[in-house]
Amino acid sequence: MKEPADLGRLVVALREGDRTALARAISLVENESAGYRAVLESLVREPPTAARVGITGPPGAGKSTVVARLARRLGEQGHAVGVLAVDPTSPYTGGALLGDRIRVAELSPNSQVFMRSMATRGGSYTLGAASKDVLDLMDGFGFDWLLAETVGAGQSDTDIADLVDTVVLLMVPESGDAVQTLKAGLLEAADVLVVNKTDRAGADLIASDLREMLELRTPGVAREQGEPVGAGWEPPVVQTNARADEGIDGLLEAIRRHRTHLEDSGELARRRGRRVVGHVRDLLARELGRRAEALTSASEWREETMERIASGAATPWSVVEELLGRLGLQAGWDEIS
Repeated sequence: MKEPADLGRLVVALREGDRTALARAISLVENESAGYRAVLESLVREPPTAARVGITGPPGAGKSTVVARLARRLGEQGHAVGVLAVDPTSPYTGGALLGDRIRVAELSPNSQVFMRSMATRGGSYTLGAASKDVLDLMDGFGFDWLLAETVGAGQSDTDIADLVDTVVLLMVPESGDAVQTLKAGLLEAADVLVVNKTDRAGADLIASDLREMLELRTPGVAREQGEPVGAGWEPPVVQTNARADEGIDGLLEAIRRHRTHLEDSGELARRRGRRVVGHVRDLLARELGRRAEALTSASEWREETMERIASGAATPWSVVEELLGRLGLQAGWDEIS
């Protein structure tokens, strides 16, 4: 366990802009090591200031290259940039893929850019359980821009909208049929759409298909008082060839325009408010999950419970009520409508 003095020195180093200390703090938070909450709370007392951009899309869309190009551009413009790349966890070793090594090789010449890769571990496939905490930590550290890249699990990774201000959805010319079956949730969550790898045949066609789909979409990922969240913004469709460094300036301009829209419309404050509520719910669910695991981990308890349910002496619902009672809580089955 880290001593309070060690944590104090770490916090001081973080406030002084020490990126080595930031790397240590991220590991502390990611592993939920002793003292991680104290470190987090010391940096997140102030409102967030970084512009958060999420990059998502199917595997092979070129997300890593686009992120690297955007980070380099922003760094060259004098902005401090933090990159969080969430990689899939290996089912055998628990470690992330080594895509981060490739990204670091491209970003390392630019000292303005800090890059960190983390595994999904216990979270959803697209986003690690500690992603929200790590992004908050990086925001509190003082970055101007934060770029979050998901692993690209497919059409369901709309979770990124809960972490960032602007969602960028990448597609490629070969995505043709996938665009036709694209889930509405992901399309509605996107603020900027990108057709990458425009050197391949079909780029103009898929861009046209996306524009047609956007005309039919319902803006926003949620509704408040009957008004679509995100109304007033028409997502642009940008074409890029990131590997050749083409179209990146146009993409960055689209992201900046969306940022201006968020600030002018008041949507930025609303999105941040929803993000805070979501984070609280996530922390609560994680804590209750740990309590549930502790209550049900004993083999003797499991065997006894299975016997009671099999004999009709108990039901899964009654067992849950008993467990909640141990935590001083009460089931609300009858309150659910």
